[in-house]
Amino acid sequence: MKYCTLTAAALLCVAHTLPGYAHEGDGGKITYASDHGPIGVMAEHRHKQGEWMTSYRYGRMEMVGNRDGEHRLTPEEIVTSVPNPFAGASMMPPTLRVVPTNMVMQMHMGGVMYGLTDRVTLTAMGAYVIKKMDHITFQGPAGTSRLGGFTTEASGFGDITVGAIIGLDDGSKNHQQINFGLALSLPTGSITEIDQILTPMGTTPSPRLPYPMQLGSGTFDLKPSFTARTRKGKVSIGGQASAIVRLEQNDQGYSLGDVYEATAWVAYEPQPWISMSGRLRGASVGRIEGNDALIRAPVQTADPDNQGGDTIEALFGVNVVGSSGVLKGHRLAIEVGLPVYRRLNGPQLETDLKLTVGWQKAF
Repeated sequence: MKYCTLTAAALLCVAHTLPGYAHEGDGGKITYASDHGPIGVMAEHRHKQGEWMTSYRYGRMEMVGNRDGEHRLTPEEIVTSVPNPFAGASMMPPTLRVVPTNMVMQMHMGGVMYGLTDRVTLTAMGAYVIKKMDHITFQGPAGTSRLGGFTTEASGFGDITVGAIIGLDDGSKNHQQINFGLALSLPTGSITEIDQILTPMGTTPSPRLPYPMQLGSGTFDLKPSFTARTRKGKVSIGGQASAIVRLEQNDQGYSLGDVYEATAWVAYEPQPWISMSGRLRGASVGRIEGNDALIRAPVQTADPDNQGGDTIEALFGVNVVGSSGVLKGHRLAIEVGLPVYRRLNGPQLETDLKLTVGWQKAF
């Protein structure tokens, strides 16, 4: 939580330099902190013709402990009760023998938006991804004797997304937009990452890492979305429905599960330059279809069926917008998400914290 504390302190320092309203590159019209949605919502607004916006987001997701369905599992329960899908192959035990205990994923995301017309905004976003997962290895083909632990890491550029946001309203009502988004994710992230592991027999090979540790999907993915938002007085509300649809199998023989998501938020502005938001997000993620012939290990992350599930999260955020001097047109934002409900296609690691910190500049 130290990241949240440091970011909140930075936002407060900026806030002390801001007057009661802000202007962006729109001819001097007053804008509000909640003219943009929470920083964790993508493709939720469009721009005027000729207007640019650049952005940077830092995202962090922390996963601790394992869950199957709605129930938590200890590492010992997993290795004594969960069958190994690769049992019968050479050197493969009958049950799982390696259990991940926690994972941290970090993303440095850069984006650009351009108003082609008042109704059509073009978008592009890429990310540098860093993943780290800790494991416990249990000794031999059975039992609960712990042999040791190890950590796998993978980092590099992920998939790039390009698309457009199309306005379904005429823009005549200030601070209200209804948008349809359509984007395509390009398979630029690696799906062949390797690292050293500790096997139940005590050896330390460097095989291909399981699916959650790869940096991209390996497929062209369609990303449609529908967003509506408005404001009345100091209160603004918005909602978005979106999806990620895999269009093919990748060249390693599988496709990640499709993703269907819905979110809604409400924001309150005590002053026009700052808004505080609350948001609910629900997501359903499918299992992996197919498999990579080089991902074979007695660990849950190597099983295509132990992927995805249904989750609900509660998220809380702050947006701050600058108005003059070097801060004019700059937005700073933070959003923190915590789990409300989880039913996972497990066993798999459960997400305990999400953090997004962002900067945006329109000109």
